[in-house]
Amino acid sequence: MEIKTAGVVGFGIMGSGIAQVCAQSGYEVIVSARSEEKLNHGLASVDRMMAKAVEKGKLSQKDRESAMARIKGIISSTDFSGFSVCDLVIEASTENIDLKKNIFAGIDKVCPLSTIFATNTSTLSVIGLAAETRRAERVMGMHFFNPVPMMQLVEIVRTIATSDETVEVGKRFVKSLGKTGVIARDFPGFIANRLTLPFLLNAVRMVEANIATAEDIDTAMRYGNNHPMGPLALLDLIGLDNFLDGVNAMYEEMKDPQFAPPPLLKGMVAMGWLGRKTRKGFYEYK
Repeated sequence: MEIKTAGVVGFGIMGSGIAQVCAQSGYEVIVSARSEEKLNHGLASVDRMMAKAVEKGKLSQKDRESAMARIKGIISSTDFSGFSVCDLVIEASTENIDLKKNIFAGIDKVCPLSTIFATNTSTLSVIGLAAETRRAERVMGMHFFNPVPMMQLVEIVRTIATSDETVEVGKRFVKSLGKTGVIARDFPGFIANRLTLPFLLNAVRMVEANIATAEDIDTAMRYGNNHPMGPLALLDLIGLDNFLDGVNAMYEEMKDPQFAPPPLLKGMVAMGWLGRKTRKGFYEYK
């Protein structure tokens, strides 16, 4: 099966990044956002990222303009009819299982049975989403990493129902984006987050226990372990609410104490201190 048109449901940080790399790779892209404001914000984000690539000599101005022209927007949270022309639809909404199930049920009603569905979830059950459709064999996980234009890895998640053909299409598509794909079983956290989430949670617990400041923890991991970004700065970038949703899902699925969210994390989310997007998290942003 050849992918010509890709759909992206959700146009936040992850959705805009996925749309960008698809458009830059020559695919026609259809994106959906819940409001005109969110759609315009996502388009501006894509254009800004590509402008930086032009400045660095990694993308020509002509290619930037061509890629932007390949992105078409839909303003709706319930009408998915615009995705009926897609060969592949990637769901990139927040880590809320009920929201994702509604999206999968909605796109299943309007897309031909030949259309492949993928979810960008980092923690939730892919088979649980596939069960909302008539095409479980054509559903897989396609977990991109943030920021999508810069990060090389994509986890291709295979459920007990995903067909060999679907996995092969996923592998070819990921390769066409210039990314490296790895195959993971549909199990909470897949590969990377199964290893990474306890590390990030322990960084929060260290701040909570006054073992060290956020700045010193991040500095230690940057210069001691050669990480490009410290764990707490990374959490601010991800969004503490998104992170809390993810670890809650992991903990509910496995009841493993290493995934239990610490009170400090829950308190910061309750206060609306979500990181960069609210200008306050473990750090303050002007």
